[in-house]
Amino acid sequence: MKKVLKILGIFILILLVGGFGYFGYIYFKASSKSKKNMALLGVEAPIIEKNGIKYRDLNKNGKLDVYENMNEPLEKRVDDLVSQMNIEEKAGTMFVTMIGTTPDGEPVETPIISLDMMNMMMSFMMPSNSELIAKQKLNSFNILSSIDAKLLAHYNNAIQKMAERTRLGIPITIATDPRHGTENNPGASIYTPSFSQWPTSLGLAATRDTVLVREFGDIARQEYLSVGIRLALHPMADLATEPRWGRINGTFGEDANLSAIMTKAYVLGFQGDSLGTNSVACMTKHFSGGGPQKDGEDPHFPYGKEQAYPGNNFDYHLIPFIKGAFPAKTAQIMPYYGIPMGQTDEDVAFGFNKAIITKLLRDSLNFQGVVCTDWNLISDGSIGEARAWGVEHLSPKERVKKVLDAGCDQFGGENVPELIVELVKDGKISETRIDKSIKRILRDKFRLGLFDNPYVDENKAEEIAGNKKFREKGEIAQQKSIVLLKNKDLLPLKKGIKIYAEGLTA
Repeated sequence: MKKVLKILGIFILILLVGGFGYFGYIYFKASSKSKKNMALLGVEAPIIEKNGIKYRDLNKNGKLDVYENMNEPLEKRVDDLVSQMNIEEKAGTMFVTMIGTTPDGEPVETPIISLDMMNMMMSFMMPSNSELIAKQKLNSFNILSSIDAKLLAHYNNAIQKMAERTRLGIPITIATDPRHGTENNPGASIYTPSFSQWPTSLGLAATRDTVLVREFGDIARQEYLSVGIRLALHPMADLATEPRWGRINGTFGEDANLSAIMTKAYVLGFQGDSLGTNSVACMTKHFSGGGPQKDGEDPHFPYGKEQAYPGNNFDYHLIPFIKGAFPAKTAQIMPYYGIPMGQTDEDVAFGFNKAIITKLLRDSLNFQGVVCTDWNLISDGSIGEARAWGVEHLSPKERVKKVLDAGCDQFGGENVPELIVELVKDGKISETRIDKSIKRILRDKFRLGLFDNPYVDENKAEEIAGNKKFREKGEIAQQKSIVLLKNKDLLPLKKGIKIYAEGLTA
């Protein structure tokens, strides 16, 4: 027995030594790459006052450029910046992907060991912040961390400072999935204890109260703003017409007209009557309606890639967008992964489908905002195969071209800007086409005021996010969302009766 234990101990020791050795190797490798990336950055943008105007000299040329001047018209600022961007900077702007934070709210530059499994996994699997910002020139990210509000605010300030040191100082747009429920499902929703807690979209719809929904949007807006989040990857305007579908709780239910009024109130709460410096932009999803999933399967997976319309109700799924999202002036739209079988001239997923994006969304419905694909349509990676349904046979570069030809502007969950650069240099995509999308993306950054001041007050974030008033409002909404399905001599409860409750918030 002693011999067995001795051998086991030696084996465990070898594993530990090997593990630490491997961690040391990848740590120092990442550290070396980080130093090279940081060397690509320049100085911070100085604050200069000229003719009574204070501005951030983002391109550090010592003069007031049109795009730096908050008093210039929006289109002039956009055109001026686009004229100064090179193709690598334009390509980087057309991607929004996941990015990691340390438990202390610092940009992830090297792998970390942490009790927060999401942070640790991100640090090993994803490129460092500096590689994405300085080297690949991306400036839009979605964060998955649920650290405290003050730390989230600190992280925003840290990466905005990094972005400020890029050649043109283009600020970061931080995006997120919903954070105000109790579910934690990275890629769909993120439980964030430092924010107030509210019902899911399905629970909000159960209240039938559009005033309450708009109030929720306004409170969530304030909490997002306090930590630097400026783009909500929600709401879901999909219809729950297939009861077996696993994402029903993220919808406003199966009634298209109810979903429409809820979607409208939700977007107005986040954005206000128009997109401005106090807004959080909404990326309403998933056009032209996820929900009618064949056999109830989800198109995150290859066996669920088909959307079926046995009752010829394709147009019914458009109602929440036509009567809800668009009247509320949603800033952005995300198509879903699925293939609308038999509805267009080719059976390819929404993000690759020109009939859906250009002919229907752009031309027929006159949507002129940003269209961003759902996540991971292009590249196979550590989280699975590319969800390139209907175009699996195409190469990653060909998929990028097809997405752009379809009419989309931005690629979600990807960081392959080199493919766009290659397409332009090969003459497969014109730079004029790229500029069209770049202008849409930059307009939202300018409207949100990011070029003028992307920083937040870290101490104030702690005071605003999850304050007592906001939490009380959330509790009232949860009470209003409760639906009594059946009552057989149970309610009202009799005095002295004992109740057993279990679950996350019991």
